[in-house]
Amino acid sequence: MNIASFIIYCIVVTFTPGPTNIVILSSVQHHGAKKTMEYVWGATIAFGLLLAASALLNHVLAGIIPNILVIMQIVGSLYMLYLAYQIYRMGRAEAAPVQTANFASGLLMQLINPKVLLFTLTVIPSYVLPYYSSASASFLFVLMITVIGFLAFVTWVVCGAVFKNLLQQHHRLFNTLMALFLVYSAVMVSGIL
Repeated sequence: MNIASFIIYCIVVTFTPGPTNIVILSSVQHHGAKKTMEYVWGATIAFGLLLAASALLNHVLAGIIPNILVIMQIVGSLYMLYLAYQIYRMGRAEAAPVQTANFASGLLMQLINPKVLLFTLTVIPSYVLPYYSSASASFLFVLMITVIGFLAFVTWVVCGAVFKNLLQQHHRLFNTLMALFLVYSAVMVSGIL
């Protein structure tokens, strides 16, 4: 397993702008950091539950259809390239919708967030299952990815409170770097190299 590629992929996907992170940034501006943390806890729990469900589903599928892992690696790589393109062309986060910053809205946002759904369905079969088949290993990776997601959400809370103007001024550079990291991760996961 290429642990560097795995960690880069998890960090880039969880830390880059997406619906949840944009709402967090907006919520900090409108409700404050303390209130936004309720939203963060809901989003984190939903993220962990989706990862666990994905790991279970992928273990079952791998047992039924052994070659599914190769297909999921390819799908995961293509999705990462798509995300890289979307991140590269993304604009500022200042026009984010304002939602209620509470636990339930954070939970719901993750459950319907396409970025999170696709990430959770691809990260386990692309990075974990080709190298680890035990349920305990999958659980540890689910826990690790959930912690990375939580740290990303908290980072957005802090950045929303402290660095909003700076991030908006340099959004093009930030998006370009994140897109390049995703392209690297996609190549590493694809099996091409």
